Amino acid sequence: MSRERNRNYRQRVDEALASPRLQQALHSFGDAYVVARQNAFAGLDFEAMRSEIGSMKDRVREQRHELVAEFTRNAEAAGAKVFLARTADEANRYIAELAAAQGVKKVVKSKSMASEETHLNRTLEASGIETLETDLGEWIIQLAGQRPSHMVMPAIHMFRDEVATLFSKVTGQPEADDIPHLVKVAREQLRQGYFEAEMGISGANMAIAETGGIALITNEGNARLATTLPKVHVALVGLEKLVPTLEDATKVMRILPRNATGQLLTSYVTWIRGAVPCGEDDKELHIILLDNGRSALAESPQCRDALRCIKCGACANVCPVYQTVGGHVFGHIYISAIGVILTAFFHGLENAADLVKACIGCRACVAVCPSDIDLEGIILHLREVLGEEEGVGAGKALVFKHIMRNRKLFHSMIRAASLLQKPVTRGERSIRHLPLFFSSLTEWRTLPAIADKPLRDSWKSLPQKVQSPRYRVAFFAGCLNDFVYPEMGNDLVKVLNRLDVEVLFPKEQNCCGVPALYSGDRETAVALAEQNITAMLADQPDFVVTTCPTCTMSLQRDFIELLKDNPVWAEKARQLAEITIDVSRFIVDKLDGKTVFAEDPVGEKVTYHDSCHLKRGAGVWEQPRTLLAGSGREVVEMAHSDRCCGFGGSYSFTSHPDIAKHILNDKVKDIEATGASCVAMDCPGCIMQIRGGLEKQEKPVRAKHTIELLAESLK
Repeated sequence: MSRERNRNYRQRVDEALASPRLQQALHSFGDAYVVARQNAFAGLDFEAMRSEIGSMKDRVREQRHELVAEFTRNAEAAGAKVFLARTADEANRYIAELAAAQGVKKVVKSKSMASEETHLNRTLEASGIETLETDLGEWIIQLAGQRPSHMVMPAIHMFRDEVATLFSKVTGQPEADDIPHLVKVAREQLRQGYFEAEMGISGANMAIAETGGIALITNEGNARLATTLPKVHVALVGLEKLVPTLEDATKVMRILPRNATGQLLTSYVTWIRGAVPCGEDDKELHIILLDNGRSALAESPQCRDALRCIKCGACANVCPVYQTVGGHVFGHIYISAIGVILTAFFHGLENAADLVKACIGCRACVAVCPSDIDLEGIILHLREVLGEEEGVGAGKALVFKHIMRNRKLFHSMIRAASLLQKPVTRGERSIRHLPLFFSSLTEWRTLPAIADKPLRDSWKSLPQKVQSPRYRVAFFAGCLNDFVYPEMGNDLVKVLNRLDVEVLFPKEQNCCGVPALYSGDRETAVALAEQNITAMLADQPDFVVTTCPTCTMSLQRDFIELLKDNPVWAEKARQLAEITIDVSRFIVDKLDGKTVFAEDPVGEKVTYHDSCHLKRGAGVWEQPRTLLAGSGREVVEMAHSDRCCGFGGSYSFTSHPDIAKHILNDKVKDIEATGASCVAMDCPGCIMQIRGGLEKQEKPVRAKHTIELLAESLK
């Protein structure tokens, strides 16, 4: 079953990647969104706002039973009928039976992701009830026989000529692809449906416990028509939409439009409490509070923060994977990062399995989440669960459990690989072509050769002349710096020595464990965390410096999480986290070394790529730019400087190299557009990816780590 599921998923990926118009549509929207969102939050404290929303939503989760009771009491007092549906089937059955009792033949719907979640339309149509979507985007995809590709903009993946073709089939005549004209056609086609329908169905953005009312935040007038003209209004509302008070509702209303579409406020804000008047007929309001896995999610310590979600869709707007393959691939019903989590709980982990692995882990979604959800962290937990359920694969299991945990064996095998690669490297540091079934690895980028001599083997020969060191620091090199780019470690020593810092290299350090952790092997990640904590604290350094942001986040964050339930190791992990620091931040913030490197200004034009875990994990982005400018270089900003380069470790080798290739091509285009002769970054993985892409495409641009460029300035 899982093999067939994966085959179908891979086919959808291939189809999406073969559609350049899809990428064009999603990139155009994503680029415009970033600017609009930035303008919408100008002068506001986004971090404070999202912290407030997150805290309020946590209270809702903790007090959900009381709030359901309060909402039900107040809604029924206002004349509504409230039904708590434990499952999607219960919700659908309630609506279908209500429709039958009322003699309903036609239903008009405003936009409702909850109804997509329950597959309500199928149930109604099976009962002989005509269902008409009246939201413009929802109507378009209904005509196309598709599901939404975005939670807020369901037809964002389609172009106007495609829409014109669909509308022409409805009207029976050619329709121009002019947007105002298409809107007019939709209005004319949908208008009569409101008068014919006996039932209107909506969702809700908020359900307010203290009033028993609901709120809809929309940009089209269809929601007001669908909720007022038919004699029966049914609101299908997920339990997570509950808020305690009207004041809490206004807090959501203040942040939701800004984060969803970059608007200060949507065109319509509709408050409904009780049954609204409907001419001379009696009006009915039925509110269905939908559980369907939400209670299980609330009880999950690792995943429950997902219930903070206010369904803004921003995690898709900034996601490089979504912008490459769209929501019909990176989604089930709900899409992108939050969709991965909700799918696991609402529709089963088997439907989320491929989506969990599709996440590249760039944390762009975390940075813009208005509810302060650590989406990447939850997805990593789901990978662990999948690893336990399905295994990580025989090959990975062998490497992680039997090789990587044994440091000496692991490092010996890397040294052996440096000898075995000789026939394909031909003495060069880049591998341009690999033979046989390895050939796909070098189709779209070169790969770096493993160094003849790793950093650890040459460490003793590095001259360190520091008479009275300001600090003694231990260098956590990571696998790439140690075995692939040892010259980077040499440059780090040169730079820090110039700043009167002595550098130690603990020989017992091993892989940081991220490859195992991101593949779902928590057991190996724990073993490696313990090895590295012991190694890095052994000489009691003042600081532990890193040149790899993924390693930085491992030492600062992951080790603490992995070992939190072990009192002895938890304290050691905390000690290591407190002294771990990225080298650029160390130079600027601890050594005040930003002007040391301007001895011989080079005048080189350099652009900078923000590595995902450095900016959105370690919070470092200003310091490297400060150092580059201080070294006499002209720093020019590229577009989308903090968009992922597509590396993602094994993501670009075994999981989704096809997606990684497209993301890399976007990055190369942005670099080339700056006219810079060098692109700087602070991640060896990004260097492997970006340098490999530049070399394969024969672009005359150097890719260098900031520490390498600083060392050049000292020559």
